[in-house]
Amino acid sequence: MVLASAEPAPVGPAIDRKALVQRHNVRQQNLDPRSPVSVGNGEFAFTVDLTGLQSFPNYYPVGARDDLPPGTLLGTQSQWGWHSIPAPQPYDLAGSTVLYDSPRGPVPYVDMVGDIVNDRETDTSLAETWLRANVHRLDLGRIGFRWVEDGVERHLMPADIADAEQTLDLWTGVVTSRFTLAGHPVTVTTACHPDRDELGIRVESPALAAGLVVGVDFPYGSEAWHDAADWKHPESHTTSLEGPDRSREHSGAAAWTAQREVDDSRYQVVIAGQELTVEQAAQHRLRVSPASAVTTMDVSIAFLSVGDGDCIPRGNNRLTGPTPGVSMDAHAGSGVGRSPALGVADASAAYWPAFWSSGGAIELNATDDPRAKELERRIVLSQYLTAINCSGSLPPQETGLVCNSWRGRFHLEMHWWHAAHFAQWNRVELLLPSLRWYSTVLETSRKTAKGQGFDGVRWPKQVGPDGRESPSPIGTFLIWQQPHPIHLAELVYRANPSLEVLEEFAEIVFESAGFMASFAHPTPRGFELGPPLIPAQESYGSMRAKVTNPTFELAYWQWGLRTAAAWRERLGLEPVQAWWDVADGLVQPHVVDGVYAAIDVEPFTIRTDHPSMLCALGVLPQTDLIDPAIMRATLSDVLADWDWGSTWGWDYPVMAMTAARLEDPEAAVDALLLSAGKNTVLPNGHNRQTDSLPLYLPGNGGLLAAVALMAAGWDNGPDRHAPGFPADWAVAWEGLVKAP
Repeated sequence: MVLASAEPAPVGPAIDRKALVQRHNVRQQNLDPRSPVSVGNGEFAFTVDLTGLQSFPNYYPVGARDDLPPGTLLGTQSQWGWHSIPAPQPYDLAGSTVLYDSPRGPVPYVDMVGDIVNDRETDTSLAETWLRANVHRLDLGRIGFRWVEDGVERHLMPADIADAEQTLDLWTGVVTSRFTLAGHPVTVTTACHPDRDELGIRVESPALAAGLVVGVDFPYGSEAWHDAADWKHPESHTTSLEGPDRSREHSGAAAWTAQREVDDSRYQVVIAGQELTVEQAAQHRLRVSPASAVTTMDVSIAFLSVGDGDCIPRGNNRLTGPTPGVSMDAHAGSGVGRSPALGVADASAAYWPAFWSSGGAIELNATDDPRAKELERRIVLSQYLTAINCSGSLPPQETGLVCNSWRGRFHLEMHWWHAAHFAQWNRVELLLPSLRWYSTVLETSRKTAKGQGFDGVRWPKQVGPDGRESPSPIGTFLIWQQPHPIHLAELVYRANPSLEVLEEFAEIVFESAGFMASFAHPTPRGFELGPPLIPAQESYGSMRAKVTNPTFELAYWQWGLRTAAAWRERLGLEPVQAWWDVADGLVQPHVVDGVYAAIDVEPFTIRTDHPSMLCALGVLPQTDLIDPAIMRATLSDVLADWDWGSTWGWDYPVMAMTAARLEDPEAAVDALLLSAGKNTVLPNGHNRQTDSLPLYLPGNGGLLAAVALMAAGWDNGPDRHAPGFPADWAVAWEGLVKAP
């Protein structure tokens, strides 16, 4: 993890950031099956139960789908850990490619022979099933306490522990868990290294001499929608233990290496510590125990990609291997003679105060309105959660590095919601790694555009690291992800207006715009979008062959093309006339009964899913295509009568941003805290949606984008402090970047 550099001057008195952050530390005394806490660094995360490890995975379920057993929230996941089940034969997308009529003639789209009904895949071919499920993200290992008595090892159960108390200290990123086990007090400290995929675990208890050990179990990869671990195929992967390596005897530490081979996925797990015993207790189970009768055990456990096959090289190029007894990280000093686990905790305790002290901050605690304290809690926790889950070298999956959704594959239409706020909060370095990923799939995306007769690149929707599309009756017809890289690059430039930024992302911006200009087709009415297409509001999926001119996408096309044109001007390049022609000549969005429709063909607006027409003035700034008076009526219409049960976590920030730009701050706050099932924010800060989607980071990222706009304002907005908040709220903010 790296920190942003310069930031704007504070507005108002300096905020006591440590006090702001620590009053929202996560404290739990009872097992809440929906609300575990995690430690991580953006490339890797480890989610723990009340024991500080993953001792009770079955008690933190991810809801079952497709008649499969439930998964678990207690994941150990990385940006580099991927796996494919060997295919019985070579599969490609040809069998799912369908010609759709378009104004330019027949255009090939990767559709599906099967369908998705009530979020479940039905009647898919073998090829489609495999292509949608592979590659999938791996659960790298399950680390939990076990009890050994008379030579027999057993899992712990929640009933085995009493007097539990757990605190995630947000200021240091360290989890401290205390409980009683078999009459013995136990204290567990859990931390993640900020620059290495390494855990530091300290266990303090007399129970270590009575039978308490740590087990490390390894699963096979899973094709399930919701579960990254398959425990039913031990014959399909191998685990071999090497060591101990005592090459650094002066430190008193040793290291053992578990070599993992899961088909074409290969990675290593290095366990290091002083006075340890590590043994292979079963085919895919390691046992870590103290070498003597002690009351303290320090363990570091590092996960390292071999860097070929399905496990890709570790991103950010900052990985170093764990060093028994000697911390190599600058945060921790020389560390000679210090245990590896304490070195990890030291590094975490140095990194996180620097994180919180940099970038933006918003404090609402002085406001009398009781909603302010809850909103401040959500803001602080969302910063932590997006930092550990969404700041890595790939666009995040919707459930981050906690558990799998859509098999761990990421959705590019959600990238803005995960990551745009990093630039707005002046932590632009946390956005850059995933934005840079687009350059690695330029050629693949260029081939997609060319195959459909378009210029530039067409960004896919549901993908793994290689950018290969997935068969889908929805994903390949979406277009609103197309301007996202332009928008994200523009936010980076606003936070750091430099020639370096312009030159680095120019190709991504220009190739995105090239597709957008060629996708729009001229008609006597003006330039139009589609068919076929599906707007951000996916309720129109079944009519994809005839949908045209969704309101949000029209405005996004205009703003995105004009922004790309501004990049050419900043770089001293000749303008591309086609970009201006399309941006200036787009048809007007359709209006029905004084409000914006979602699309311009019947039924015009279906009142389920995302009210995406609101994004056209809220997520986006004012454009020529949008009349604020009509948008004000549209917002009122949505708030008066919408199916809230079908909405998603980022819809509430959408409404807030629209209300703020329409100078209705009361409605903006009401929208952020609207009482609706999918606007639930758990004690750990996660935005819960459903049993099978138990967290939803676009909701957290959207919240941060909205409150940044509400606090710092936007171009040509009201000239008052915190213009998106009610005037009687005491809003302190600093370090934020004004929105476009």
